[in-house]
Amino acid sequence: MRSEPILVTGSTGYVGGRLIPQLLQAGYRVRALGRSVKKLQCRPWASHPHVELVQGDVLDEPSLLRAAQGCWAAFYLVHSMLAAPGTYTETDRQGARNMVAAATQAGLNRIIYLGGLGQPDDPNLSEHLRSRTEVARILQSGPVPTTFLRAAMILGSGSASFEILRYLVDRLPVMTTPKWVRNPVQPIAISNVLNYLQGCLEHDEVLGQTFDIGGPDIVTYEELFRIYAEEAGLPKRLIIPVPVLTPKLSGLWIHLVTPVPAAIAQPLAAGLRNPVVCTENRIREIIPQKLLTCRETIRLALEKIKMQQVETCWADAGGPVPPEWVYCGDTPFAGGTVLASGFRIRLQATPTEAWEQLVRIGGDTGYFFGDAWWRLRGAVDRLLGGIGCRSGRRHPSQLLVGDAVDFWRVLEVEPQRRLLLLAEMKLPGEAVLEFTITPHDAGQVEIREVSRFLPRGLGGILYWYAILPFHNYIFAGMLTGLAKKIGRPVLSGPERFDPKLPQTCPMPQR
Repeated sequence: MRSEPILVTGSTGYVGGRLIPQLLQAGYRVRALGRSVKKLQCRPWASHPHVELVQGDVLDEPSLLRAAQGCWAAFYLVHSMLAAPGTYTETDRQGARNMVAAATQAGLNRIIYLGGLGQPDDPNLSEHLRSRTEVARILQSGPVPTTFLRAAMILGSGSASFEILRYLVDRLPVMTTPKWVRNPVQPIAISNVLNYLQGCLEHDEVLGQTFDIGGPDIVTYEELFRIYAEEAGLPKRLIIPVPVLTPKLSGLWIHLVTPVPAAIAQPLAAGLRNPVVCTENRIREIIPQKLLTCRETIRLALEKIKMQQVETCWADAGGPVPPEWVYCGDTPFAGGTVLASGFRIRLQATPTEAWEQLVRIGGDTGYFFGDAWWRLRGAVDRLLGGIGCRSGRRHPSQLLVGDAVDFWRVLEVEPQRRLLLLAEMKLPGEAVLEFTITPHDAGQVEIREVSRFLPRGLGGILYWYAILPFHNYIFAGMLTGLAKKIGRPVLSGPERFDPKLPQTCPMPQR
């Protein structure tokens, strides 16, 4: 076991967030790279004595070089489809070039990259799969040996592929599908992917090589739907392939039915038209392991969801980098006037009692008031191409920085004191929702709820004032509903107040 650390990029993503604890358990030292140190600090493995947390971005070459210095190997687990929908191909190229430069200057021994299956000379190869292959070409063009693992469909609780499968089968007893539903695919369990990634550190035979990785089953998507329905205890689904559904229409349909937004669903749907089956299995001899079948993988994923033990989710990737105006207030840094509305309520309660209920916001708990309106807002957002209410939240009573909560993203969590949410729905501007809990004498607390909005142009200003009466009604009701959940006497409120914005910029550590 080498004493130098291993650099892991994409450390808060679906794969990276699971690989790091596995490497730590195996005895490796890990340097986790992320755009937000606060988000990294909230990971369960962040306090491990063998992990270093470093702020950086693969698109910022100096920060990437600083992170790579002193490491002996690097995992490149970054894909820009979430961060830069519609323009991710050029973003991916730049990130790969920066990785090559940083690895070369730092003198790394190897790079390990996880990409997708697909033949680069196939004229029908989707843009998504072609981009993954191009990243591998750039990485392997440098002097540092790069191992390229080509995976098809990664199955596991919380993966985008599994969430699409789960919601389609759960919600649609009858499915009209494109003809790609009968294309062959060779899924692989996330646990097997992690073992292959770790194994690439331990076998020099893989240096600079390209390997296909897949599970033991070659199935069609139609067969996957059937297996899922059986494992989930659902009636048999009727699947009707039709020739008229294009990849774009398929992506829109996935966007409307599943939590995966259109920006991700459409590139993924375009890739479904390509058969993705391993062309060779050399890695099985180099890194032997028990490969889980599709049925075993789906069963395990459903058990983890039922037990609320989903370690990472596709929605974990990306953000949150707080907008400067949230901390700068109405200053030139804000880029415009921040509009705000605030309500407060005072209870005979402790901060602990208030926090225990507040931290359950969203998901199955709802928003304490007007849940039908929140669901309608989510449905409208989906129709507009936004993320809608997504799949709820990762855990029913725990929030970490970076967590997705319906169409919000957690920016700040200060237990028993403050919760800050960034809106990710379609808006003519940027919005945050902040809750603060302030203790007072005689066992009292004041809960404040403040919505802030930085409008984008005249349309954003008109939007704010048009919905302000409705917002005031909903937000006042939310505090009343929260007080009922807490179950303690209301002493005053809810009442409006004028929230003051800070005039300085105490930006938090990212």
